[in-house]
Amino acid sequence: MEPIYVLSDPEREQLTAVLESVAKSPYENYEDFSQAVGDVIARGEVPAFFTDICARIHADRSSGASDAHALRNCPLDAEIPLLDLDDPVADKHAKKRTFVGEAFLELFAQLVKTPLLSYATRFNGDFFTDVVAINRYSGMQTGFSDSELVYHNDRTAHPVRADFISLLGMHCPEGEYIYTGFVDGRDLLAHLTDEEQAELRTAQFITPFDVFSRDNNKDLTVSEVHPILENHHSFRYLDTCTTAAPDAPVAAKDALLALKNAVVRADKTRHRIRTGDLFTFANQDGLHSRDKMEINDAAAARQRWLLKTYAFRDEAAAQRHSDRWLDGVRGRVGD
Repeated sequence: MEPIYVLSDPEREQLTAVLESVAKSPYENYEDFSQAVGDVIARGEVPAFFTDICARIHADRSSGASDAHALRNCPLDAEIPLLDLDDPVADKHAKKRTFVGEAFLELFAQLVKTPLLSYATRFNGDFFTDVVAINRYSGMQTGFSDSELVYHNDRTAHPVRADFISLLGMHCPEGEYIYTGFVDGRDLLAHLTDEEQAELRTAQFITPFDVFSRDNNKDLTVSEVHPILENHHSFRYLDTCTTAAPDAPVAAKDALLALKNAVVRADKTRHRIRTGDLFTFANQDGLHSRDKMEINDAAAARQRWLLKTYAFRDEAAAQRHSDRWLDGVRGRVGD
Protein backbone atom coordinates (compact mmCIF):
# COMPACT_ATOMS: atom_id res chain seq x y z
CA MET A 1 0.00 0.00 0.00
CA GLU A 2 1.37 3.41 -0.97
CA PRO A 3 1.33 6.11 1.72
CA ILE A 4 -1.14 8.92 1.11
CA TYR A 5 1.56 11.36 2.27
CA VAL A 6 5.31 11.24 2.83
CA LEU A 7 6.53 13.93 5.19
CA SER A 8 9.61 15.76 3.94
CA ASP A 9 12.52 15.89 6.36
CA PRO A 10 11.88 19.59 7.12
CA GLU A 11 8.18 18.84 7.76
CA ARG A 12 9.08 15.96 10.07
CA GLU A 13 11.57 18.12 11.96
CA GLN A 14 9.06 20.95 12.30
CA LEU A 15 6.37 18.65 13.69
CA THR A 16 8.88 16.88 15.94
CA ALA A 17 9.85 20.21 17.53
CA VAL A 18 6.20 20.88 18.33
CA LEU A 19 5.74 17.45 19.88
CA GLU A 20 8.92 17.74 21.95
CA SER A 21 7.32 20.73 23.70
CA VAL A 22 4.75 18.43 25.35
CA ALA A 23 6.30 18.13 28.82
CA LYS A 24 4.04 15.41 30.22
CA SER A 25 4.33 11.62 30.45
CA PRO A 26 1.44 9.58 29.02
CA TYR A 27 2.33 6.77 31.39
CA GLU A 28 2.21 8.82 34.59
CA ASN A 29 -1.03 10.69 33.86
CA TYR A 30 -2.71 10.18 30.50
CA GLU A 31 -5.32 12.89 31.03
CA ASP A 32 -2.67 15.57 31.68
CA PHE A 33 -0.71 14.37 28.66
CA SER A 34 -3.79 14.45 26.43
CA GLN A 35 -4.62 17.95 27.62
CA ALA A 36 -1.07 19.12 26.91
CA VAL A 37 -1.37 17.88 23.33
CA GLY A 38 -4.77 19.56 23.06
CA ASP A 39 -3.16 22.80 24.24
CA VAL A 40 -0.67 22.57 21.35
CA ILE A 41 -3.64 22.41 18.95
CA ALA A 42 -5.45 25.26 20.72
CA ARG A 43 -2.39 27.50 20.47
CA GLY A 44 -2.27 26.96 16.69
CA GLU A 45 1.18 25.35 16.80
CA VAL A 46 0.40 22.35 14.60
CA PRO A 47 1.80 22.84 11.08
CA ALA A 48 -0.91 23.33 8.48
CA PHE A 49 0.26 20.41 6.35
CA PHE A 50 -0.49 17.97 9.18
CA THR A 51 -3.93 19.37 10.00
CA ASP A 52 -4.71 19.04 6.28
CA ILE A 53 -3.59 15.38 6.25
CA CYS A 54 -5.77 14.59 9.26
CA ALA A 55 -8.74 16.42 7.73
CA ARG A 56 -8.36 14.31 4.59
CA ILE A 57 -8.30 11.06 6.59
CA HIS A 58 -11.34 12.15 8.61
CA ALA A 59 -13.20 13.00 5.39
CA ASP A 60 -12.26 9.66 3.79
CA ARG A 61 -13.59 7.79 6.80
CA SER A 62 -16.80 9.84 6.95
CA SER A 63 -17.54 9.43 3.24
CA GLY A 64 -16.57 5.77 3.10
CA ALA A 65 -13.82 6.49 0.57
CA SER A 66 -11.24 4.58 2.62
CA ASP A 67 -10.78 3.06 6.06
CA ALA A 68 -7.03 2.40 5.74
CA HIS A 69 -4.33 5.05 5.42
CA ALA A 70 -0.54 5.14 5.66
CA LEU A 71 1.84 8.04 6.30
CA ARG A 72 5.63 7.87 5.99
CA ASN A 73 8.58 9.63 7.66
CA CYS A 74 6.58 10.52 10.77
CA PRO A 75 8.12 12.01 13.96
CA LEU A 76 9.85 9.60 16.32
CA ASP A 77 11.90 9.94 19.49
CA ALA A 78 15.56 10.75 18.97
CA GLU A 79 16.54 7.63 20.92
CA ILE A 80 14.56 4.42 20.48
CA PRO A 81 15.75 1.60 22.72
CA LEU A 82 15.73 -2.07 21.84
CA LEU A 83 13.37 -3.70 24.31
CA ASP A 84 14.02 -6.67 26.59
CA LEU A 85 11.52 -9.18 25.22
CA ASP A 86 11.14 -10.95 28.57
CA ASP A 87 9.24 -7.90 29.86
CA PRO A 88 9.16 -5.21 27.17
CA VAL A 89 6.58 -3.05 28.95
CA ALA A 90 8.67 -2.62 32.08
CA ASP A 91 11.77 -2.16 29.94
CA LYS A 92 10.09 0.55 27.86
CA HIS A 93 9.04 2.43 31.00
CA ALA A 94 12.58 2.19 32.36
CA LYS A 95 14.41 3.22 29.17
CA LYS A 96 12.07 5.53 27.24
CA ARG A 97 12.18 9.00 28.78
CA THR A 98 10.85 11.02 25.83
CA PHE A 99 7.39 10.69 24.31
CA VAL A 100 7.45 12.07 20.80
CA GLY A 101 5.86 8.92 19.30
CA GLU A 102 3.10 8.97 21.88
CA ALA A 103 2.48 12.70 21.36
CA PHE A 104 2.28 12.12 17.60
CA LEU A 105 -0.34 9.38 18.02
CA GLU A 106 -2.31 11.51 20.48
CA LEU A 107 -2.18 14.51 18.15
CA PHE A 108 -3.37 12.37 15.25
CA ALA A 109 -6.25 10.97 17.33
CA GLN A 110 -7.38 14.43 18.39
CA LEU A 111 -7.20 15.90 14.89
CA VAL A 112 -9.18 13.04 13.32
CA LYS A 113 -11.62 13.26 16.25
CA THR A 114 -11.22 9.66 17.47
CA PRO A 115 -10.93 9.47 21.31
CA LEU A 116 -8.48 6.86 22.55
CA LEU A 117 -9.39 3.63 24.37
CA SER A 118 -7.39 1.53 26.83
CA TYR A 119 -7.92 -1.66 28.82
CA ALA A 120 -7.12 -1.54 32.52
CA THR A 121 -5.72 -5.09 32.64
CA ARG A 122 -3.42 -4.60 29.65
CA PHE A 123 -0.07 -2.79 29.83
CA ASN A 124 -0.97 -1.16 33.15
CA GLY A 125 -3.97 0.50 31.54
CA ASP A 126 -1.71 2.52 29.21
CA PHE A 127 -3.30 4.24 26.22
CA PHE A 128 -0.10 3.66 24.22
CA THR A 129 0.72 -0.02 23.97
CA ASP A 130 3.28 -2.09 22.13
CA VAL A 131 3.09 -4.66 19.36
CA VAL A 132 6.22 -6.59 20.18
CA ALA A 133 7.30 -10.24 20.39
CA ILE A 134 7.12 -11.13 24.08
CA ASN A 135 9.26 -14.23 24.66
CA ARG A 136 6.69 -16.26 26.59
CA TYR A 137 4.16 -15.94 23.74
CA SER A 138 6.50 -17.07 20.97
CA GLY A 139 4.60 -18.97 18.30
CA MET A 140 1.18 -18.26 19.81
CA GLN A 141 -1.81 -16.63 18.13
CA THR A 142 -1.58 -13.22 19.79
CA GLY A 143 -0.38 -9.82 18.69
CA PHE A 144 2.37 -10.08 21.30
CA SER A 145 4.13 -12.98 19.62
CA ASP A 146 6.55 -13.49 16.76
CA SER A 147 3.97 -15.45 14.76
CA GLU A 148 1.79 -14.61 11.81
CA LEU A 149 -1.76 -13.58 12.66
CA VAL A 150 -4.93 -14.74 10.93
CA TYR A 151 -7.52 -12.21 9.80
CA HIS A 152 -9.28 -10.78 12.84
CA ASN A 153 -10.30 -7.69 14.68
CA ASP A 154 -8.64 -6.84 17.98
CA ARG A 155 -10.36 -7.84 21.22
CA THR A 156 -12.98 -9.84 19.33
CA ALA A 157 -14.27 -11.47 22.50
CA HIS A 158 -14.42 -8.20 24.45
CA PRO A 159 -17.69 -6.21 24.71
CA VAL A 160 -15.84 -2.90 24.13
CA ARG A 161 -13.83 -2.89 20.92
CA ALA A 162 -11.94 -0.16 19.12
CA ASP A 163 -13.31 1.30 15.91
CA PHE A 164 -9.83 2.22 14.68
CA ILE A 165 -6.27 1.07 15.31
CA SER A 166 -3.14 3.11 14.64
CA LEU A 167 0.33 1.56 14.43
CA LEU A 168 3.52 3.64 14.45
CA GLY A 169 6.73 1.92 13.37
CA MET A 170 9.27 2.54 16.15
CA HIS A 171 11.81 -0.11 15.14
CA CYS A 172 11.21 -2.10 11.96
CA PRO A 173 14.33 -3.93 10.69
CA GLU A 174 14.84 -3.09 7.01
CA GLY A 175 15.69 -6.61 5.85
CA GLU A 176 12.55 -8.22 7.26
CA TYR A 177 9.35 -8.20 5.23
CA ILE A 178 6.39 -8.28 7.60
CA TYR A 179 3.10 -6.97 6.24
CA THR A 180 -0.15 -5.92 7.89
CA GLY A 181 -3.07 -7.08 5.78
CA PHE A 182 -6.45 -5.32 5.72
CA VAL A 183 -9.74 -6.37 4.16
CA ASP A 184 -12.62 -3.88 4.11
CA GLY A 185 -15.91 -5.18 5.51
CA ARG A 186 -17.73 -3.97 2.40
CA ASP A 187 -15.57 -6.26 0.28
CA LEU A 188 -16.51 -9.18 2.53
CA LEU A 189 -20.21 -8.40 2.11
CA ALA A 190 -19.84 -8.67 -1.65
CA HIS A 191 -19.08 -12.39 -1.24
CA LEU A 192 -21.98 -13.16 1.12
CA THR A 193 -25.61 -13.74 0.16
CA ASP A 194 -28.46 -11.94 1.91
CA GLU A 195 -29.36 -15.18 3.68
CA GLU A 196 -25.79 -15.70 4.90
CA GLN A 197 -25.61 -12.11 6.09
CA ALA A 198 -28.86 -12.56 8.03
CA GLU A 199 -27.44 -15.60 9.82
CA LEU A 200 -24.22 -13.73 10.64
CA ARG A 201 -26.29 -10.89 12.13
CA THR A 202 -27.87 -13.28 14.64
CA ALA A 203 -26.30 -13.77 18.09
CA GLN A 204 -25.26 -17.41 17.69
CA PHE A 205 -21.46 -17.31 17.67
CA ILE A 206 -18.72 -17.35 20.32
CA THR A 207 -15.06 -16.35 20.44
CA PRO A 208 -12.51 -17.47 23.04
CA PHE A 209 -10.37 -14.79 24.67
CA ASP A 210 -6.76 -14.82 23.46
CA VAL A 211 -3.95 -16.15 25.64
CA PHE A 212 -2.66 -12.67 26.51
CA SER A 213 -6.10 -11.61 27.78
CA ARG A 214 -6.50 -14.79 29.80
CA ASP A 215 -3.09 -14.33 31.40
CA ASN A 216 -4.03 -10.81 32.48
CA ASN A 217 -7.48 -11.78 33.76
CA LYS A 218 -8.03 -15.40 34.83
CA ASP A 219 -11.82 -14.91 34.74
CA LEU A 220 -11.81 -14.59 30.95
CA THR A 221 -12.50 -17.73 28.96
CA VAL A 222 -14.97 -17.21 26.13
CA SER A 223 -17.16 -14.35 24.95
CA GLU A 224 -20.89 -14.08 25.37
CA VAL A 225 -22.89 -15.34 22.40
CA HIS A 226 -22.60 -12.64 19.75
CA PRO A 227 -23.36 -11.87 16.11
CA ILE A 228 -20.48 -11.72 13.65
CA LEU A 229 -21.96 -9.02 11.41
CA GLU A 230 -23.17 -5.73 12.89
CA ASN A 231 -24.10 -2.26 11.58
CA HIS A 232 -23.70 -2.20 7.81
CA HIS A 233 -20.32 -3.94 7.49
CA SER A 234 -18.79 -4.34 10.97
CA PHE A 235 -17.36 -7.81 11.59
CA ARG A 236 -16.68 -9.39 14.99
CA TYR A 237 -14.54 -12.30 13.93
CA LEU A 238 -11.27 -14.08 14.71
CA ASP A 239 -10.46 -16.56 11.98
CA THR A 240 -9.92 -20.16 13.15
CA CYS A 241 -11.26 -19.22 16.62
CA THR A 242 -14.75 -17.71 16.26
CA THR A 243 -17.22 -20.61 16.02
CA ALA A 244 -20.94 -21.27 16.06
CA ALA A 245 -22.35 -21.63 19.58
CA PRO A 246 -23.05 -25.24 20.64
CA ASP A 247 -26.80 -24.89 20.10
CA ALA A 248 -26.56 -22.90 16.85
CA PRO A 249 -28.46 -24.25 13.83
CA VAL A 250 -26.80 -25.70 10.77
CA ALA A 251 -27.55 -22.48 8.87
CA ALA A 252 -25.26 -20.56 11.25
CA LYS A 253 -22.43 -23.00 10.61
CA ASP A 254 -22.96 -22.74 6.87
CA ALA A 255 -22.85 -18.94 7.09
CA LEU A 256 -19.61 -19.16 9.06
CA LEU A 257 -18.10 -21.33 6.32
CA ALA A 258 -19.26 -18.79 3.74
CA LEU A 259 -17.50 -16.04 5.67
CA LYS A 260 -14.29 -18.07 5.74
CA ASN A 261 -14.51 -18.33 1.95
CA ALA A 262 -15.23 -14.61 1.68
CA VAL A 263 -12.09 -13.77 3.66
CA VAL A 264 -10.04 -15.72 1.12
CA ARG A 265 -11.76 -14.28 -1.95
CA ALA A 266 -12.15 -10.60 -1.00
CA ASP A 267 -9.79 -7.90 -2.24
CA LYS A 268 -7.13 -6.99 0.31
CA THR A 269 -4.67 -4.23 1.08
CA ARG A 270 -1.24 -4.98 2.54
CA HIS A 271 1.20 -2.53 4.03
CA ARG A 272 4.75 -3.15 5.18
CA ILE A 273 5.18 -0.83 8.16
CA ARG A 274 8.66 0.70 8.13
CA THR A 275 10.33 2.70 10.87
CA GLY A 276 8.52 6.05 10.94
CA ASP A 277 5.39 4.77 9.18
CA LEU A 278 1.90 5.32 10.57
CA PHE A 279 -0.65 2.74 9.43
CA THR A 280 -4.18 3.44 10.62
CA PHE A 281 -7.22 1.33 9.75
CA ALA A 282 -10.70 0.24 10.83
CA ASN A 283 -10.77 -2.47 13.48
CA GLN A 284 -14.46 -3.38 13.24
CA ASP A 285 -15.39 -2.29 9.72
CA GLY A 286 -12.74 -4.66 8.41
CA LEU A 287 -10.30 -7.39 9.41
CA HIS A 288 -6.52 -7.31 9.60
CA SER A 289 -3.67 -9.82 9.70
CA ARG A 290 0.09 -10.15 10.09
CA ASP A 291 1.92 -11.82 7.22
CA LYS A 292 5.63 -12.72 7.45
CA MET A 293 6.45 -12.61 3.75
CA GLU A 294 10.23 -12.92 4.02
CA ILE A 295 12.30 -13.26 7.19
CA ASN A 296 16.07 -13.12 6.66
CA ASP A 297 17.15 -12.74 10.28
CA ALA A 298 14.66 -14.18 12.77
CA ALA A 299 16.37 -12.56 15.76
CA ALA A 300 16.25 -9.14 14.12
CA ALA A 301 12.60 -9.63 13.10
CA ARG A 302 11.69 -10.37 16.71
CA GLN A 303 12.88 -6.88 17.67
CA ARG A 304 10.17 -5.25 15.55
CA TRP A 305 8.32 -2.70 17.69
CA LEU A 306 5.13 -0.87 16.80
CA LEU A 307 3.56 1.71 19.10
CA LYS A 308 -0.19 1.20 19.06
CA THR A 309 -3.40 3.01 19.96
CA TYR A 310 -7.04 1.95 20.04
CA ALA A 311 -9.66 4.60 19.22
CA PHE A 312 -13.41 5.11 19.14
CA ARG A 313 -15.02 6.28 15.90
CA ASP A 314 -16.05 9.60 17.42
CA GLU A 315 -17.09 11.22 20.68
CA ALA A 316 -20.60 9.73 20.48
CA ALA A 317 -19.17 6.20 20.17
CA ALA A 318 -16.95 6.81 23.21
CA GLN A 319 -19.83 8.15 25.28
CA ARG A 320 -21.87 5.00 24.67
CA HIS A 321 -19.36 3.26 26.95
CA SER A 322 -19.00 6.01 29.54
CA ASP A 323 -20.60 3.85 32.23
CA ARG A 324 -17.56 1.54 31.94
CA TRP A 325 -14.86 4.16 32.60
CA LEU A 326 -12.56 3.05 35.42
CA ASP A 327 -11.24 5.42 38.09
CA GLY A 328 -12.91 8.28 36.27
CA VAL A 329 -10.45 8.07 33.37
CA ARG A 330 -12.27 8.70 30.10
CA GLY A 331 -11.65 5.85 27.66
CA ARG A 332 -10.20 3.34 30.13
CA VAL A 333 -12.34 0.22 30.49
CA GLY A 334 -11.99 -3.07 32.34
CA ASP A 335 -12.34 -6.61 31.11
